[in-house]
Amino acid sequence: MLIWFLVLAPVLVAEVFRSPMIDYRLVMFGAALPLAEVVVGVNVLHTLLGAVVLMAVVMLTTQHRRLLRRRLLGVPIGLFVHQVLDGSWTRAELFWWPAFGFDFGPSTLPEFDRPLVVGLLLEALGLATAVWACRRYDLADPAKRQRLIQTGQLDRSVLS
Repeated sequence: MLIWFLVLAPVLVAEVFRSPMIDYRLVMFGAALPLAEVVVGVNVLHTLLGAVVLMAVVMLTTQHRRLLRRRLLGVPIGLFVHQVLDGSWTRAELFWWPAFGFDFGPSTLPEFDRPLVVGLLLEALGLATAVWACRRYDLADPAKRQRLIQTGQLDRSVLS
């Protein structure tokens, strides 16, 4: 399940915040980052504490560097959106870790703890959302598409 996170996270952030200055590439990175925990074997990025700590690190390390902060905030925002999209908030021992003990609960991550057909449907929904987003944000226009690729930003005219 990669398309689901890579497409839905920036689309949701764009539709909620409507900010042309967010780096949507970093939102995508933040949304995909918890999937790396499959390799590492630690589920900290699926916890509220992990996302809050990452947000605090960005805020503290970018004091007096507003433009860098604005760009880097996309990573913890993407991480928060990932937690919404994968349903980690439905597993109290994982989401609220370590409030209920130091065990993360079941060893499988929420993304891989659902039937295969559900995962495939979510990926298909992600593809459909990608098609919708290309039309919604006018990414057929080479200039708007290039801006998104080079800067991570959407054109201001498509966010109104």
